[in-house]
Amino acid sequence: MTATAEAPLEAALPESDRPFHVEQHGIDYIPESERWARPRDLFGMWAGASVQIEYFVYGAILMTFGFTFAQAVSLIVIGNISFLLLGVCSLQGPDAGTTVFAINRASYGPNGSRIISFFNWITQIGFETEGLILIVGALLVLSIKAGFEPGTPAKVLFVLAAVAVQIVLPFLGHATIVKTLRLLIIPFAVLFAVLFGFSVGHAHLNAVAHGAGWQTYMGGLAFTITLSGLGWTECGNDFSRYLPREASKKAIVGWVFLGTAVPEILVMTLGAVVGTFLTTVGTSANAFLPLVHQSAIPPWFVVVFLLFAMVQLFAINSLDLYSSGVTLQALGVKIKRYQAVIVDSVIGLGVTIYAVFDSSFNTYIKDFVDVVIIWIAPWVAIYLVDWSMRRWRYVPSELQRTDRGSLYWSRGGIHWPAIIAQVVGMAASMAALFPTFSVPRWMNPITVHTGGADFSVFTGIFAAGIVYGVLGWKSVRRQTELQDAALAGTGQTTTP
Repeated sequence: MTATAEAPLEAALPESDRPFHVEQHGIDYIPESERWARPRDLFGMWAGASVQIEYFVYGAILMTFGFTFAQAVSLIVIGNISFLLLGVCSLQGPDAGTTVFAINRASYGPNGSRIISFFNWITQIGFETEGLILIVGALLVLSIKAGFEPGTPAKVLFVLAAVAVQIVLPFLGHATIVKTLRLLIIPFAVLFAVLFGFSVGHAHLNAVAHGAGWQTYMGGLAFTITLSGLGWTECGNDFSRYLPREASKKAIVGWVFLGTAVPEILVMTLGAVVGTFLTTVGTSANAFLPLVHQSAIPPWFVVVFLLFAMVQLFAINSLDLYSSGVTLQALGVKIKRYQAVIVDSVIGLGVTIYAVFDSSFNTYIKDFVDVVIIWIAPWVAIYLVDWSMRRWRYVPSELQRTDRGSLYWSRGGIHWPAIIAQVVGMAASMAALFPTFSVPRWMNPITVHTGGADFSVFTGIFAAGIVYGVLGWKSVRRQTELQDAALAGTGQTTTP
């Protein structure tokens, strides 16, 4: 269902998913009659999520690794190519008509998928907390500039207020999120352009003469890949499922990549520029506090910048909260999607209060990245290898089943080749990870023997993909034959 050129898009939207109305769908199948979106709608949503403050901070953090500016820019460009993975991981939704971790039941089995769903649920809570920490940080800085020194009660109040506000968009759902993020693109593009104008004259692009070695470079690459394309792959189909089955796959990948990689390269580079003269942005417990005591950026603009940044962070967190809500459903919790948003927000409240009082943002991010890499790199390989072995499609009705009669049941509801490959891939990621937390040397043999290089993303992907391809080939091909038989009665073709 699509809008005409003259009519507003809202006129074509189904009652179940309209802007500023509570979306009624969760992980259930989206009927073809309600597939209102187009590939370019993904561009608007992802671009609105990419022209934002978190990536500015990530660019500043990169400069704390000891890189030259040229090294940082090369990492930003190479790392953001990983958004091609997000594009590819948005191709299953239009066919399956459901969310990522309902689709994941095919590769891991209905019960095995619950384990991976739990990993993702924790990850989404972590990203939500990251956004809340930055929002509270902006509120603290604005308070200081207003002459008010916030104590513990004020900080707790700020967290409570932030959580209350951030519930709104994800509670309403998909169409509201898409419309809101699309509206934020131009204002924030202008805002960052003005910030660049204030910053460029103060940048010290040659401040680091020799830069970091190749081992540290690999760590920076793992950091960038995880916080860009790889870190969003487990959310892609949550939003592409509203596209019709016949939507162009090239258009989906292209619009997603254009809406993510291009703006994020620009915003992260701006963060790196600012990080050359405001060096504590990437190391401060409050990433915005260094903006108070500096002369390069006018005080009035800092206020405007932080006010807009909070609005943007609320919108970005809506994506994480939306995905965490449908993931909680995929875990098997009998709860409506919008109710899950409230549950996750309460949990995020507790984690944020802890992080605000007991951890610096820089430490939180680096520890969090390590945890995400360990599970998500193997998962994305298994997910995509499984999809390819199934001839690029699923039986949507079977993905909705979690009983013994499901086509994807396997043994006890667990597809063991995927579980084994996940464990092997996680071990391979850990073996090549340079952790920010203390672990025994025997857990990181590749890192130790390469002098501290971080190959965790690549070892996790390749190890899990190869192991799953070998162990799962026969069982997946048998299921594929059953898929073809089931789909033959629906009139679907056997080609992507």
